[in-house]
Amino acid sequence: VQLQACGGGLVQAGGTLRLSCAASGTIFSINDMGWYRQAPGKRRELVASIDTGGSTYFADSVKDRFTISRDANKRTMYLQMNSLKPEDTAVYYCAAKAKTRRFGGVNDYWGQGTQVTVSS
Repeated sequence: VQLQACGGGLVQAGGTLRLSCAASGTIFSINDMGWYRQAPGKRRELVASIDTGGSTYFADSVKDRFTISRDANKRTMYLQMNSLKPEDTAVYYCAAKAKTRRFGGVNDYWGQGTQVTVSS
């Protein structure tokens, strides 16, 4: 399973960005998908996640500013980021729990990360 994340960039505070993450390769099913971020000198943290039923989770720091969604095929995920703040600056990683075979186990997969920089 390969996860390709894109959409990062440089934006001023108050601006918006939309990240996307596309899953490809040998996939039987994808369960939960999520976005993590890691700022310099800080631990990687979960920003938002979405399961196959559409239930979502958001970290308190991004509630009411970020939304997460998935395509109907469940293999592409988006993170709409509004009202961005300098403290949102980080490398954003997409992650997925997926099975490559019907009777195989669920494993964790990670994308390569995309840089989001918010200037004040």
